[in-house]
Amino acid sequence: MNKADSERMAGILQTMGYSEAQAELDADLVLYNTCTIRDNAEQKVYSYLGRQAQRKRENPNLTLIVAGCVAQQEGESLLRRVPELDLVMGPQHANRLETLLTQVETGQQVVATEAHHILEDLTTARRDSDICAWVNVIYGCNERCTYCVVPSVRGKEQSRHPEAIKLEMEGLAAQGFKEITLLGQNIDAYGRDLPGITAEGRRQHTLTDLLHHVHDVRGIERIRFATSHPRYFTERLIDACADLPKLCEHFHIPFQSGDNDVLRAMARGYTIERYRRIIDRIKARMPDAALSADVIVAFPGETEVQFRRTLHLIEEIGFDQVNTAAYSPRPNTPAANWDNQLPEEVKVERLREINALVERCARERNARYAGRCEEVLAEGINPKDPSQLMGRTRTNRLTFFSAEATNGHRFKPGDLVTVRIDAVRSFSLSGIPVND
Repeated sequence: MNKADSERMAGILQTMGYSEAQAELDADLVLYNTCTIRDNAEQKVYSYLGRQAQRKRENPNLTLIVAGCVAQQEGESLLRRVPELDLVMGPQHANRLETLLTQVETGQQVVATEAHHILEDLTTARRDSDICAWVNVIYGCNERCTYCVVPSVRGKEQSRHPEAIKLEMEGLAAQGFKEITLLGQNIDAYGRDLPGITAEGRRQHTLTDLLHHVHDVRGIERIRFATSHPRYFTERLIDACADLPKLCEHFHIPFQSGDNDVLRAMARGYTIERYRRIIDRIKARMPDAALSADVIVAFPGETEVQFRRTLHLIEEIGFDQVNTAAYSPRPNTPAANWDNQLPEEVKVERLREINALVERCARERNARYAGRCEEVLAEGINPKDPSQLMGRTRTNRLTFFSAEATNGHRFKPGDLVTVRIDAVRSFSLSGIPVND
């Protein structure tokens, strides 16, 4: 989501006449798009701002901006801490960057963190890839997980209309993009703020309906979506992913903990039994599907037994990848104020153990690719080996392969290439193209 916001703001700056500086400390305008989901990410922001504040004191014409979640969280207090800032703007205001900079040019210090209906026009995004693009379908989050700062910094859910999403995808296809990832902080909740009820009595607009609506955009070869919430992940959605050819067989569904009592304390709204039923349904319809997730260890009060249940779930399901994090208290979240916080050494040890398990599971899951032929969408040149291209399988596994087939045919970014896998690592593959 942050990458998508950055692309949109970079595109706006380009339309205003800005071009990218060669180095951060040479720029006339510096914009930090920030994350506050973990404390260490937030602290990095202040480290960067210290260097820029010194430049600003020497060069008053420097424009200094903090955008994103730290900006939303801190608001005017950020100006008190770093008075050299010109603009503080929350993620809901990303599309208003030009208007806000116009106010800055009049000599104002601007704070834009009030609740705001997100503007629809996203056509100015500067995409960091020419092959794969993000498309936001729902902003914000209405969940109230006790550890999570997202609802307070990204605001309430706002779903885009299906026609606007399809129009953006058609525009991207016309520019040569091949793969779209539909984005939402809680993407399964798409459409519940839009009006309409079907004859069957369900909501007219759901993620499943949206996938059917945009599936046939000509030129788009692959469609992915993230991030899913187990509370809203339906059998109907799984069936759509199995039935629609462009939907990739990769599902990112965070479970956060393998223990029901911890999930209840997190206010996640589902049980591990419910999560297993989702995974079982996916495996029944798409046996080779890749599964990834997020998990938090050392949540306040988590016992050793509860932690072991998380490890067991990872091993039992056999995830292709799990993003891990030790619990980090965040401002304005209930869990940050609980008195059963775990010691830092427990966090470090549990994170070490779970990371070792995640890597082993990934390596074991990747072993199935050895000797197989996989469809890979070439996304670009391998920066470490210019003779190779790099891309991803439908199951989202990073794959490196020769840009030239044995018959001399050369492949280029954007090509769909059948690759025979001859080297398997924990988080990537290598192979040889077998078609022309």
